[in-house]
Amino acid sequence: GWREFLAAWTGYGVQADEIRELSDERVLVLLHAVGRGRSSGVELNQTSTQGANLFHLSGGMVTRLTIYFDHTHALDDLRLAE
Repeated sequence: GWREFLAAWTGYGVQADEIRELSDERVLVLLHAVGRGRSSGVELNQTSTQGANLFHLSGGMVTRLTIYFDHTHALDDLRLAE
């Protein structure tokens, strides 16, 4: 499924907007997607593409990753003010 998704885009990726160290074991990265629709030409930065990734760390390794497709849900879940 992921390959099919990526095939629809040129230059798809995510860029970090802000990195917040919540504790020694959790890091929140607010981000946005970039890329251009292969057929439509739509730029992702023209749409609502702000998300967040919550990394859980242990021993210098990621042990869990929570992906939010809307960064406001991440901030609400973590009880953080925007």
